[in-house]
Amino acid sequence: MHIICSDLEGVFVPEIWINVAERTGIDELRLTTRDISDYDELMKRRLSILDDNHLKLKDLTDVVAGMDPLPGARAFLDWLRARTQVIIVSDTYVEFVRPLMEKLGWPTLFCHDLTIDDSGAIAGYNLRQTDGKRKAVEALKSLNYRVLAMGDSYNDIRMLKAAQQGILFCPPPNVIEEYPQFPVATSYDELKEIFGRALTGE
Repeated sequence: MHIICSDLEGVFVPEIWINVAERTGIDELRLTTRDISDYDELMKRRLSILDDNHLKLKDLTDVVAGMDPLPGARAFLDWLRARTQVIIVSDTYVEFVRPLMEKLGWPTLFCHDLTIDDSGAIAGYNLRQTDGKRKAVEALKSLNYRVLAMGDSYNDIRMLKAAQQGILFCPPPNVIEEYPQFPVATSYDELKEIFGRALTGE
């Protein structure tokens, strides 16, 4: 029995922090795990920038509310969910991603949460668990699922390695070069071909 674990940003929705950077004009917020593989380092830098610029949670949720899934993402996700179970495993935060989850039809989401202070500022972040993407795959494998995984960046690699089959979707060239063992898809049609074969055992 198959189950799919997928990253969120870069696979089904645009990079949220890049959209925040474009809305606020703070270019340094464009950095993602494609640029900095150490997630803790990346988040500490982001929170420091938000604090320096007096940005609060609502500033982020306003950006997310105006975003849409990537073109074709909802149709592709519906196609997958009609064939097997899908769990989105993401390093995003439940407090500001809800508008995008609604637009995707409320898929199952494993992610993290934020600590918000009385002023509405983000005081910290709370990882559901460290290395959560890999551990989600390992847990599902222990339940006798055959796990297929897809992602686009450094923070997805351990998840892809843990799965029976890992797929990179529209990754940057440096990730392709460093991890040539994973097949690469650049469109949802290509993903359908890969998953179609995997789910039917071809």
